[in-house]
Amino acid sequence: MSIDSFEASKRRSDEIRADLSAHPENYLMLTGDRPTGRLHLGHYFGTIRERVALQGLGVRTNIIIADYQVITDRDTTEHIQDNVRNMVIDYLACGVDPEKTMIFTHSAVPALNQLMLPFLSLVTEAELQRNPTVKSEMEASGHALTGLLLTYPVHQACDILFCKGNVVPVGKDQLPHIEQTRLIARRFNERYGRVFPEPAGLLTDAVEIPGLDGRKMSKSYGNAISLSATEEETAKLIKKSKTDSERAITFDKENRPGVSALLTTAALCTGRAEADIAAEIGEAGAGALKKYVTESVNGFLAPIRERRRALEGDLGYIEDVLREGNRRANEIANATLDEVRAAMGMVY
Repeated sequence: MSIDSFEASKRRSDEIRADLSAHPENYLMLTGDRPTGRLHLGHYFGTIRERVALQGLGVRTNIIIADYQVITDRDTTEHIQDNVRNMVIDYLACGVDPEKTMIFTHSAVPALNQLMLPFLSLVTEAELQRNPTVKSEMEASGHALTGLLLTYPVHQACDILFCKGNVVPVGKDQLPHIEQTRLIARRFNERYGRVFPEPAGLLTDAVEIPGLDGRKMSKSYGNAISLSATEEETAKLIKKSKTDSERAITFDKENRPGVSALLTTAALCTGRAEADIAAEIGEAGAGALKKYVTESVNGFLAPIRERRRALEGDLGYIEDVLREGNRRANEIANATLDEVRAAMGMVY
C-alpha cells in the first residue's frame, strides 16, 4: 500500500472516529475471525475490545465466524464445530451482546457466498496476486496457493458488502483488504447501478500484542494465552516463557524480547506502562516478573472466565445465538442478492 493511499485511509478513519459518538446510527460494522482454535489475549486486545466498544456506542455490529476460510490453507475441518461454539462462548464472555450484535457463520448463508461470482468478475488476477495478506498467509502456512486463498480478499468483500457494511475495524496491515472491497463496490456500482456503499477501514489503536516468546501472539506459534485457559494453565505458560540472564528488569523490545513481551502483557492487563512495571520489579528478577504477570493476567481474565463457565453450562443457548444470527444473516443476504440480480438484469 502506497503512503498516499495509507494517508487517505487514515484521514477517512479519523473522520469516522470523530463522528461515531455523535451519529452511531450511520454506521454498520462487520468483522470476524476464522475458527481455527481458541481465541486468546491477542484477539481480545486486538479486536474484541473494539467490537464491544462499538456495540456500546450504538453502532450496528456484525461478527462473522469465517468457517469456510479455515480451508484456505488447511486440509481438514476436524474440531470445527467445537471451535465455532467456543468462539461464540468467548465473544459473549467478553461482552458481545447477541441482542445487539449479529453473530453468524459463512457456511450457513448461501446468498452471501453467491456474491463471489459477480465480484470475481470485477477483479483481475494481477490484483489478487498483489494482495500482501494472501502472500503472507501462504508463506506462514507452507501450503500451496489454493483458489480459495487467492480469492480470500474477494470473499471478505462479500462478507462486508452483503450486509452493506460501511466500517470495518482493522490494523494497518489489513487495509489492502478494505481497499480491494472499496474497489469491488465501486466497480459494481459503476457497471450495474448503485447497490453497495464503499466501506472504510476504522484503524484500531496499534496495540502490538506479543506472545510469550516476543513474537506476535499466535495459536500456531504456541505462545498465546487462551481466554479459555485456567488459572493453572496460564501460570504454567508464563512460568515456561523465555527471559534472559540479566537480573535487572528493563523494557527493551529490541534486545530483550522475552522480558519485554511479559511486561507488555502485564501492561495491557493492568493499564500501566511497561517502564513503570519494570522499575517497580527492578532487581527482583525474572521470577518476580513472571509472578506479577501471572497475577495480572489471571486478575484480568477472572470475570471473563466466570462468564465463560456459566455459558459452557448452557450450550443450548449458544446454539440458539448462532441459529438466530444465521437466520438474520440469511434474511439480509437474500435481500442483497435480489438487489444484485435486479441490477444485473438477472431476474427471470
